[in-house]
Amino acid sequence: MKQRSFLGNILDSPLRRFEDIHNYLYANEGLSEQQVLEEIVKVLFIKFYDEHRENKSFYILNSESLKLDSINNNNNSFLNRINQLFEETKQKYCSYFESIDCLKLSSQSLAFVVKILQEVSFKNSNNDANGLAFQKFLGRHAKGGRGQFFTPDPIIDFCVEIIKPKPNENIIDPACGTGGFLFSSLRYIRDNFRDVDIKKYVQNNIFGIEINNRISQIAKIKFLIECDADPNILCSNALIDIKDLSLKYIQHSKLNNLENYFDIILTNPPFGTQGKITNKEVLAKYELGYKWNKYGDSYMKTRNILNGQVPEILFIERCLQLLRPGGRLGIVLPNGHFENSSLEYLRRYIKDKTSILGVILLPQDTFIPYGTGVKASLLFLQKNNYEAIKSKQVFFSKIEKTGYTGNKNGKPIYRKDNFGHALTENGQKIIDEDFSDVIYDYNQFLETFSIKSEKSFTINSDQMNSRFDYNYYSPDNLMLIDNLIKLKAVKLCEVAKVVKNKSKRLKMDEIVEYVELSDIYTKSFEIINSTSLHTIDLPSRASYEIKTGDIITAVAGNSIGTNKHATAFVTEEFNRAICTNGFRVLRNFKISPFYLLYYFQSDLFLKQVFMYRTGAAIPALSDDDFSNILIYLPSENEIERISSIIERGFKLREKAKNEIDIIKREISIAHLQKHFT
Repeated sequence: MKQRSFLGNILDSPLRRFEDIHNYLYANEGLSEQQVLEEIVKVLFIKFYDEHRENKSFYILNSESLKLDSINNNNNSFLNRINQLFEETKQKYCSYFESIDCLKLSSQSLAFVVKILQEVSFKNSNNDANGLAFQKFLGRHAKGGRGQFFTPDPIIDFCVEIIKPKPNENIIDPACGTGGFLFSSLRYIRDNFRDVDIKKYVQNNIFGIEINNRISQIAKIKFLIECDADPNILCSNALIDIKDLSLKYIQHSKLNNLENYFDIILTNPPFGTQGKITNKEVLAKYELGYKWNKYGDSYMKTRNILNGQVPEILFIERCLQLLRPGGRLGIVLPNGHFENSSLEYLRRYIKDKTSILGVILLPQDTFIPYGTGVKASLLFLQKNNYEAIKSKQVFFSKIEKTGYTGNKNGKPIYRKDNFGHALTENGQKIIDEDFSDVIYDYNQFLETFSIKSEKSFTINSDQMNSRFDYNYYSPDNLMLIDNLIKLKAVKLCEVAKVVKNKSKRLKMDEIVEYVELSDIYTKSFEIINSTSLHTIDLPSRASYEIKTGDIITAVAGNSIGTNKHATAFVTEEFNRAICTNGFRVLRNFKISPFYLLYYFQSDLFLKQVFMYRTGAAIPALSDDDFSNILIYLPSENEIERISSIIERGFKLREKAKNEIDIIKREISIAHLQKHFT
């Protein structure tokens, strides 16, 4: 099969037309971004409808433009013609509009839009620059709200390449937005199966559900422009009772039942940043709407409905309901769902009902140009069909280069030669991405059910425990753990006590010194600052009392597991201070604390922390994982040698501080004596 390029070669000129329209309306109409897009979509429907009529009416004459400036332009032929055309468009596409819908643009703005678009043709526009430019324009300006954000085109195309849809397979996206996954699937079919009737394929095999009416309209017109096909896109909440959803959907798809029907689901569901689903009636219809309790290595659903559940978790269950046995799912999820201990029940639920095909780690800034900084990964599953499968191997890989800048602009990044010049292929600049490399690895994996490359590796599904994340199963990390075990490394909790009780000083009425993560100078294991606060003014994260000789080390924050990981030795100056719960406090050591200080800045420690840390927003290390970090203990002589070096460094720094303090006092005294002499 033909593999698509991730070059994204959209022509600038047609795209500029749409941007000019958007900018003009936004500046002159006093409309919101959403309202501007709504009006553009209305005019595009009119334009598309007119292109399929014999008597063309979508135009404006110079004489008509001049008359728009007159005081009485109610009888202007242009306005009458376009308004009549919109009424006919609403009748033609009655499921897309309500009878009361009208054009809200001023006559001057409507004339501006028509004048630009009358030179554009969307008819038979597949592979045409106008259609491609419109797709790009929508990607820049369509926003869904409700925790939704739109998926970058390279991510969408990559997912489709992994899933590899076939012409006889039914595809649905239950949170389809503007139809990115559906549209990419259509392109994949058209590129790889030349004899497929594309219009029939869209009408019979592509389905979408979108809760936002405006966004669903955009998805529909994209398909109309691309292949003159009316797609099966339903404006509804995909999380309602599946039977009710079926009754509404049948009007569009002629399906009797949506459950266990679809071969493929590709989706990026709305994440829970905008609130949880709290409706008890909705939650009661989902297994994942209930509390789950752990029993040994298993989880059991209780009878207790949750007070709320984030929508993407309910979407996972809904997707598995929609999939037929053996059907395939590709879904975008926050990294926390792959890692967090609180969501272990979810991962157990997924493992019980599916075979995990692959996990792809995305860069941290993947979605920043598209409205969110959430860290996410791609999960590919196959619903259990109770038949033997060829391989139990799970494919893992990571994307490091998306081909665009990780800021709000999202500008393309091109591959360059040693002189800084952009490389080209067939006259086009080459996007600097590694999606193609991972696709290549995955195709190799499909042939051999095994792969180990710079980015990709496989593990047996039986090796997967309560975690799904890439870093946890990275061969380098697993090898590190194996080697430490062979060297008879001990658990951290075996060589030091981890303080877990909050300080009693927090309940007292007094002034305390408060230490935050930023108060640590990581290169020298020092606390270099503290803040004097009344106990009633302490932040809620203030937790532990530290004592002289303790070690504090970070268990939360973006820097944990990196060379900026915060660890410090508590000196007399900060005895009885209160530290944030972003630290864990160690005391009652069975080995030299100075050796632990050294170890906490070594790769042996930092790699374990990075491997175990969890969280899609702020990384954190669970108490269990922290306590179980392996500590390599060399010979007693080596531990003593390392400890003495670290301890001597502390004593020298303390001596230097004391001498500096003496000099400061001497200078101050000398200054006063000179001033009053």
